Amino acid sequence: MEQSQHTTPRLIQTLREDFAHRGFFADLKREAREIEEFYLDEAERERLKRKGKLSRWFVLVWWVLKNSFLKLTSFRRILLVVGLILMSFDVTYQSDNFQLMGHNKVVGVLCFFLVIVLELKDKLLAHGELESGRAVQRAMSPETAPSVPGWKVWLYTRSANEVGGDLVDFLRLDGKRFGVAIGDVAGKGLGAALFMVKVQSTLRALGPDFESLSGLFSKLNSILIRDGMPGKFVSLIFARIKSATGDIGLVNAGHMPPLVVSAEGVTELPKGNAALGLSNEAKFVARKVKLINGQSLVLYSDGVTESQNEAGEFYGLDRFKALCRECRSATPESFGERILAAISAFEGESRRNDDLSLVILQKSA
Repeated sequence: MEQSQHTTPRLIQTLREDFAHRGFFADLKREAREIEEFYLDEAERERLKRKGKLSRWFVLVWWVLKNSFLKLTSFRRILLVVGLILMSFDVTYQSDNFQLMGHNKVVGVLCFFLVIVLELKDKLLAHGELESGRAVQRAMSPETAPSVPGWKVWLYTRSANEVGGDLVDFLRLDGKRFGVAIGDVAGKGLGAALFMVKVQSTLRALGPDFESLSGLFSKLNSILIRDGMPGKFVSLIFARIKSATGDIGLVNAGHMPPLVVSAEGVTELPKGNAALGLSNEAKFVARKVKLINGQSLVLYSDGVTESQNEAGEFYGLDRFKALCRECRSATPESFGERILAAISAFEGESRRNDDLSLVILQKSA
């Protein structure tokens, strides 16, 4: 059995690659924007907008320093203060046989360095845990283009961070029926990802046993309310397709209304019911959609229409519908790739602020 070798990056080589990177100023701008978004709350950002250009920078630096200091643990705050004191004053110690002068500044620098090392350690531990979570999500991900007789199917999901709260799944219910799901868990990060895995595993367990889609969603809703996490809910669409026909039965629980794309144009289906996990009193209504050869059903998350460019402008539903009209004769894979390329070009250098998911079902001969 071959053993994999772990190679530690060389310091000089790494620095050369860093300096060869040409997007330094774009990275600086993006990092500054992310620092402001992370360390300042909404009220502080609004107060900042009302200040003049010069005072805004001084206030921003002060608030970031203050808020980052308060986010440290008690020990690290004390260590930072001690380091600052030692670096700010000259201390001389002298005895009969020994004299120490100015070494306190070295100790102060070491205190600062120790705080950085401890913070980096926490970040790397958290990153490792998120990578493990991402590995679980990848293991549960369906294939991009599952084979369904009489249909062409394309599935895609992209996380904004290491782990995502979007759900895209494909279920083989029996020899003639197949299920496709797309969902969006409220919130971001590891909590949303864990809740998403729970929704996915529960849907996989219940999906083959329910003839009624309304009954399936009622049962799923009751389980999520009984066993879910406080404040967590999920918007979800489950579409059940028959391989021999163009019939689709679907339930929409609080998700973006699907689009039917045909040679005549783009039709938005009616809005659905309440999201799952909000209320035991919620009712879920199944709808039927009939597609003929060449028509497509597009399911998407709000990460598509709410993608933002550097100016803070949203991609928007109108722009998305226009793009779908342009792609109406494309295969699902080409359709999806053109959507992703258009959104990527629109976003430019802006930071991705939400997960993005797409499902395209196209009736074929």
